[in-house]
Order: sequence, then C-alpha cells, then structure tokens
Amino acid sequence: MHQVIEEENEERRHQRKMEEVLEVKSLRRIISAYLNYPDAAEEDVKRYERSFKKLPPAHKALLSHYPLKFQRLRRCISMNAYFIYNMLQAFEPPLDMSQDMDGCEDSHLEHALHDNLFSEGNCCSSQSTSATGMHCSKPGGACCGQGNNTMCRSPDGVTTDEEVQIEGCCEPATGSDRGSLQNSQTTVELAEKYHSDSNGNDALSHHDWLDPSLQFNVPLVDVDKVRCIIRNIVRDWANEGQKERDQCYKPILDELDSLFPNRSKDSPPMCLVPGAGLGRLALEISGLGFVSQGNEFSYYMMICSSFILNHTRAAGEWTIHPWIHSNCNSLSDSDQLRPVSIPDIVPASAGITEGFSMCGGDFVEVYSDPSQVGVWDAVVTCFFIDTAHNIIEYIEIISRILKDGGIWINLGPLLYHFADTRCPLN
Repeated sequence: MHQVIEEENEERRHQRKMEEVLEVKSLRRIISAYLNYPDAAEEDVKRYERSFKKLPPAHKALLSHYPLKFQRLRRCISMNAYFIYNMLQAFEPPLDMSQDMDGCEDSHLEHALHDNLFSEGNCCSSQSTSATGMHCSKPGGACCGQGNNTMCRSPDGVTTDEEVQIEGCCEPATGSDRGSLQNSQTTVELAEKYHSDSNGNDALSHHDWLDPSLQFNVPLVDVDKVRCIIRNIVRDWANEGQKERDQCYKPILDELDSLFPNRSKDSPPMCLVPGAGLGRLALEISGLGFVSQGNEFSYYMMICSSFILNHTRAAGEWTIHPWIHSNCNSLSDSDQLRPVSIPDIVPASAGITEGFSMCGGDFVEVYSDPSQVGVWDAVVTCFFIDTAHNIIEYIEIISRILKDGGIWINLGPLLYHFADTRCPLN
C-alpha cells in the first residue's frame, strides 16, 4: 500500500514538472515573438524596397520620397524595439526560464500544448494567450493585492497559447503558414544603438533568459500579436485613446459610481474586471475607490501591462510608433509614422485604492475556485464575454462569485470568438 502511494506521489510530481516545463516553453515562445518583432518588421521594409526597385524609372520619380520613408520606417521600428526590449528587461518571469526543454517527454502534454499553440484562429482580442499561472502586479511593487509577494497559481498550471483574438487586429488568412523567424540579436543591437529614450534613460542590463540562444523559432503570426499589442497600448495608455476610453470605459465608471454612491475608505467595495487587457479600466475603477482586480488571460498583455503599471516613472516616458505596420486609414505618411507618447498618466500616482491588483490566468479556472464564492461586490466585463467557449459557464461563474445583491456590468458585442468551432453553446 505504501509503495502504491509513493508511486502515485511520484507520478503527480512528474506531471507537475512536465506542466511547468510546458509553461516555460509557452512563455519562451511569447518572449521570442517580442524579440523577433524588429526582424519581422525589417523584412517588411525590405519587401517594400524590392517592390519599389522594380518600378519603371518614371514611376520611381513620382514616388521619389519613398527611400526617405523607408529610412524613417526603420527609425520607427527601432523605437518600438527599444520599448519592447526595456519592457522585457523589466519583466520578472514567474518561472525558472533556464529549465531544459529537452526534458519534456510527456507526449500527451506536448501534443496538448502543440494543439493549442498552433490552433486555427484567424484573428487576434484581448484574450490571445492563456496563462493559467497567475502573474499579479501592483503599482509600487506590491503584488496580488492581499499581501502576497510574487505569484499566485491556478489549480492546473499548464500555460497554453490559443489563437483567439487580440482586439482590433486581424491576421492574414494564411496564418502560421506565412513562415517563421529564428530570433537573432537584432532587438539587442537596436536597443543598444538607440540606447536612450526621450528622457535620456539608459538601456537596461541584459537578462540571461533573454539570450537569443534560448529563444524559439516562432511563426510570423506570433509577431502579428506583438504588433497588435503596440497598437492596443494607444487605446489604454495614450492621450490619443481618450475618445475610445470615454466611449467604452466612461459609461461603466459612471454606472459603478451611481450604483455604489456611499463607498467607504475603510471597507471599499470589491470589483473584478475579467479580460482586463492592459489594465487601464481596472486602474480607473480603483481610482473610484474600489478594491479592483483585473484578470487577464494573455501573457502578451500581462508582460506589457506589468511594465506600464509597475515601471513607469513619468507621463510620456516612452515613445512608440503604433501605426507603421498598417497602410490603411492614413491620409499621409506623417499620419502613419507619427509618434505616440505613453503613458498619459503615471499609474502609481493615479489615486488608486489599496488592494489594486492584476491577476493572470484563465477566468474559468481561476474564479471557479471555492475561495472566490461570494467575494465580489461587482463584476465588470468590457469586450469580454464573447471570448467564452461556453457563455453559460461564464454567467454561472459570475453569478457564483458575486455577493448577494452584487452587480454585473457588461459592455461590448456578442461576436463570439468560438462560434464556428466545435462548441455549440456560442
């Protein structure tokens, strides 16, 4: 009997080890996508140059400004790469990134990860990458709102990578068939070449786990997600996104303010924001006097939101060029290449309520836990519920985690991301 128990314990330990190895593998792939951004962007510019060179001389003369535009594009790419590299330098992985990937021998887990990493999504929303390990962050360096130090974990800690949708971005129909890139030193070289930001801050020192030799080949569809993140930053953390925030976030904030008029500083109401993306709505709710927790599924989003929330020292500290990868809806080259300063505010000085946190993980897994029953005074979902595989399951969980008399506020379409997949409930 004792031997049987020991064997079962050993099997569980082995399973946990394999799950952690696969989670590291998934996180490495996401980091590799970020690091491959400048290579992929440079390939685009080279393609533009090749097309330009094939034009007849008379047509080249009509587009004589294009060579200068290509130079400007490369400068913009380098600025984006500099922001990305500093963001990755600030990121503290919740796992040991030096783990040997060759140790992953569990074929069932490997196939499960592969199926999710390379599934057939054709668009990129705020729920692109599952991260069932819960990375939590709070301005000022504290983590997870309740005094924990570094990381919370959901019960089944395998990280997967589903090709769902990053809001506002559509990938080419060919998806991952477009090919892949081997990460090189390009990002590091660009960061060192343009080693100071607009405020003269020096580039950060290297992390061992950012060594290119530890990175993966990634399909270009992964780099497309990075481009989506760069664009989404504008919506949440730039002055240029204020109009969109007013249209989406302000009605929610006004409703919360109206429904909870007598908020106590000693015992503030608790509000959960699933699908928190880059964290601005959760931060604004905290500023109203709520204990606010954002929940996010995507490590692409989590890495970026953690950097902005925890490492911003001044408004407008960083400059990015979010529209250089789109040739649509620009009246001029200046529109396409124009810089955007981020963030528009310093999160740590935004009047947040004690207990603000960002919690990473799959909404269903994290908030199905018995400890979440009857915890929240309000749940706010903004462009979130159509990410459900099973919308009834989402509604049941929201009902379960709300206190008696609790409020659910929802804004957004019902364009169910999985409507055309196997699940019939969407």
